[in-house]
Amino acid sequence: MGNIFQITCDGAFFNRCLDCFLGKVANTSKLQDNLVALETELGKLIAAKNDVMMRVVNAERQQLRTLDQVQVWLSRVEAVETEADELKRHGSQEIDKLCVGGYCSKNCASSYKFGKQVAKKLRDVQTLIDEGVFAAVATEVVPERAPEPVADERPTEPTIVGLQSQLEQVWRCLVEESVGIIGLYGMGGVGKTTLLTHINNKFLESPTSFDCVIWAVVSKDLRLEKIQEDIGKKIGLVDDSWKSKSVEEKALDIFRSLREKRIVLLLDDIWERVDLTKVGIPLSGQKNTTSKVVFTTRFVDVCGSMEADKKFQVACLSEEHAWELFRKKVGEETLESDHDIVELAQTVAKECGGLPLALITIGRAMAFKKTAEEWSHAIDVLRTSASEFAGLGEKVYRLLKFSYDSLQNETIRSCFLYCCLYPEDYGILKWDLIDCWIGEGFLEESDRFSAENQGYYIVGTLVHACLLEELEEDKVKMHDVVRDMARWIACEIEKEERKFLVCAGAGVGAVSDVEGWENVRRLSLMQNQIEILSEVPTCPHLLTLFLDFNYKLEMMTDGFFQCMPSLKVLKMSNCGHVKVLKLPFGMSKLGSLQLLDISHTGIRELPEELKLLVNLKCLNLRWTHMLNKIPRQLISNSSWLRVLRMFAIGFENSKEPSEDSVLIGGGEVLVHELLGLKYLEVLELTLRSYDALQFFLSSNKLKNCIRSLFLNKLGDTKSIHATAFADLKHLNELCIRSAVELEELKVAYTEMAPKGSEPFAFRSLHRVTMERCHKLKDLTFLVFAPSLKSLSLYGCNAMEEIISVGKFAETPEVMGHISPFGNLQTLYLTDLPELKSIYWKPLPFTHLKEMTVHGCNQLKKLPLDSNSATERKFVIRGYTLWWNRLQWEDEATQIAFRSCFQSHEI
Repeated sequence: MGNIFQITCDGAFFNRCLDCFLGKVANTSKLQDNLVALETELGKLIAAKNDVMMRVVNAERQQLRTLDQVQVWLSRVEAVETEADELKRHGSQEIDKLCVGGYCSKNCASSYKFGKQVAKKLRDVQTLIDEGVFAAVATEVVPERAPEPVADERPTEPTIVGLQSQLEQVWRCLVEESVGIIGLYGMGGVGKTTLLTHINNKFLESPTSFDCVIWAVVSKDLRLEKIQEDIGKKIGLVDDSWKSKSVEEKALDIFRSLREKRIVLLLDDIWERVDLTKVGIPLSGQKNTTSKVVFTTRFVDVCGSMEADKKFQVACLSEEHAWELFRKKVGEETLESDHDIVELAQTVAKECGGLPLALITIGRAMAFKKTAEEWSHAIDVLRTSASEFAGLGEKVYRLLKFSYDSLQNETIRSCFLYCCLYPEDYGILKWDLIDCWIGEGFLEESDRFSAENQGYYIVGTLVHACLLEELEEDKVKMHDVVRDMARWIACEIEKEERKFLVCAGAGVGAVSDVEGWENVRRLSLMQNQIEILSEVPTCPHLLTLFLDFNYKLEMMTDGFFQCMPSLKVLKMSNCGHVKVLKLPFGMSKLGSLQLLDISHTGIRELPEELKLLVNLKCLNLRWTHMLNKIPRQLISNSSWLRVLRMFAIGFENSKEPSEDSVLIGGGEVLVHELLGLKYLEVLELTLRSYDALQFFLSSNKLKNCIRSLFLNKLGDTKSIHATAFADLKHLNELCIRSAVELEELKVAYTEMAPKGSEPFAFRSLHRVTMERCHKLKDLTFLVFAPSLKSLSLYGCNAMEEIISVGKFAETPEVMGHISPFGNLQTLYLTDLPELKSIYWKPLPFTHLKEMTVHGCNQLKKLPLDSNSATERKFVIRGYTLWWNRLQWEDEATQIAFRSCFQSHEI
């Protein structure tokens, strides 16, 4: 058995040795043939590689991504090609070593090893050739889309002048989880779309966790299908079948596609609420959703209806940034072409009011105007007939006119255009504007309070539409370019219907300088240099005439107003400061007149014939400081009079009124006359004694009418019960002047507030002024005036505290309900030598805009800490010496308010 096993094993071993020997011989003997085959097959492989590479390049041009296997195959071909070239280079040397017809070698080991490498490389090449067929097909038949960028880049200027900080603010909100919807609002042409475009493009520069950024333009004609189409294109839903689906079906498709993703939706130019759920947008707060929405709009109201978590006003540029933008558009070559041009160009830039669209349009138009004369002409055109300037009417005004056209009704549009009668940059008092609107008949006056509320609603609507700008102290103004647009509409586009003529601030010296005003309906000659109205114009259609702020006006010829039978609103405030204003004979011919405003003039007496103005409803005599005569019959005959403004009248006149005039100081006669005014609803008064005040307070009707109260001198009155003012439910303005004996405005603090309620007795009081009340020590009653916006104190020598903590010693619980000055906007403190305290602890001052302190050397601490006025947007004015002596809660507070200080010194 053992011998047999031995033989078997030896036979198997022999066979393996034979196979090995023959294989080595084959590798050596076929070396030359294999090298030739390798070169041939390598050529085929290189051709296949080039074909695949061409397909890869084409795929990349189409933004397609080839399969990973194709890239691996190409890499393997590169490696094999390099190795095969190396073998070919050494091939001739190895062939020279062969002998015995190629079956043997002078160096058997070397030839065998080399032959084996060539045979293996030949097999590798053939394998790659076979795989190359798949690679070629893969690039053509099985493409995959390359990863889409998170946002589609949108064309825009490379830099955004003046908007960089706002861009960063919005960007920070986008990465805050708590902020889902962001609104950007502002007037047309201010740069909202530009800002939104830079937000879009910033997603391409800054890595975020968002999967997709979608841009959609909404515009005035809201169509949900259009928004859905923009979204569908971005996320790959749009095809022929999808286009035929209903809005609801598309919304469901969009929702399903986006509900697991982090998206940002950018909606440009929204004019009304867009129901995002009907579009299909998964809102933040829904399961697994962290969507963000940023939209632009002209109306701040839309931010509310869209339930924006944050809203940002895109405002006009500062003067510095406006000049930077304008300079870029004009170009340095033009600015340097004449040494006078830079100064003229700065004037032109200011005419644009910081509105980017106007700056760009005018800047481009002036880019190659290289003479000072051309620039001077441009200034003249912009100031007199801006719509004629190249590009302004077509590019700027028409864009802004969309906001005008979108106003709810003709009443609001008429009220808006009326505002262009006021001069450029003029702060328009809201109540004064509303008086005019009512006088013109824009607002129904069956109920004065309702009409005023409607007026304030319209003012708010125009502010929210960015067609008016809110100022301090209940004023608004028109942006310069918006005003030019309004004039363009009123005087050109709707000329026949509106018939406006606006010459406010035009430097008019005589009425004869104004052409064609006989046929207009509304004429403004405000802020001019008119000295004499010598002609008798015929203006049968004139409804409104503004003559305000003609300071040099000294004479109006008799009969000047006799041919204005339709005139409803006549304003002559701030006229005749050089000489005493005297109204001309013939005023009685103004049979349609409803509003007469001669406030802030030096007029001494009102003519008897005013009693014939039977339709007069509003008479404004405010601050006619020299007035000493109001004819009794003017009041008793003015049966339709609803508004009588007699605030601060006659206080510089010591002459006693005559018997046939209303007694301004005493009160008794005036009460009797005023009670005869059946429709009286608004009353502003000037009184010279506490007794006169008591007379008025005895009439419930008059108490309900009083809006403003000016108490002058008050004789030897030492104390006034301030709670008496609490009965004046509509009192919003109080001024006490030259009450030299007045020591106290008393309030029964223990009776002011029942337990658990808020002790606000003077809810409507907005403005308080105390002047030359030398013995007055405090104004503690103001803690009960939550709506106070303006406080002015002048020459009150004994005042030590504005709010006295000592007066609450017996009722400390009352103070738990009170945080005074919560709505205060302006605080003026002048010549108060004993003043030591405004309030005994820091206050929020949420709305404060300006604090002026002068001649208050004992005031060494302000009621501020690091939590006061957190936005630091108000100004503190005073002398540097006083400021440097102030004591602060801590160093952080001092540092925080350092930037708010402006020194009186120049």
